[in-house]
Amino acid sequence: MNSSVSPSMPYLSDASRSTLLIVDLQEKLMPVIGDSAQVLRRAMLLAQAARLLAIPVIGTAQQPLRLGRTVAAMDALLDQTVEKSNFDACAQPEFITAIDNGRDQLVVLGCEAHVCVLQTVLGLLHRRHRVKLVSDAVGSRQAGDKAAAIERARAAGAEIVTSEMLMFEWMRSSEHPKFREILKLIK
Repeated sequence: MNSSVSPSMPYLSDASRSTLLIVDLQEKLMPVIGDSAQVLRRAMLLAQAARLLAIPVIGTAQQPLRLGRTVAAMDALLDQTVEKSNFDACAQPEFITAIDNGRDQLVVLGCEAHVCVLQTVLGLLHRRHRVKLVSDAVGSRQAGDKAAAIERARAAGAEIVTSEMLMFEWMRSSEHPKFREILKLIK
């Protein structure tokens, strides 16, 4: 039998192998992000689904004394927050420790798409992690910056996904025990 999909690189996202990374959804940053309500709504949806599916949720906060804390509703869903001053979260040893949890699929979302999100995605890819960037849950002040960041992440090797793609892949079937709860979140 010839199979092009190896067990170590599944073709679908796997809840048991995923970690959700929420980059810099902070109080003073969100008001200047284009379509910030949509970005926050999709990020919250994914974080709630991750909690239901026992997926670790790790946040970052860029210079929280300047940009504020993580938005309160999101902060309540995080397992851990890593404060940082580097745009690439991978430069923070605490971040590397936090993601060293035996899971090999890193799902990234947050702000700003073309700065901290992109640099973190590139840092993760450089360290040979499997990265999925959630296109409907990232934001920048300018739409062109967001689009360029998504394209650059894709070119570097990140998979581009949407929040609903992920949730349905994490469950795999309408027979999943959490299907109805997650469907309520989506609708």
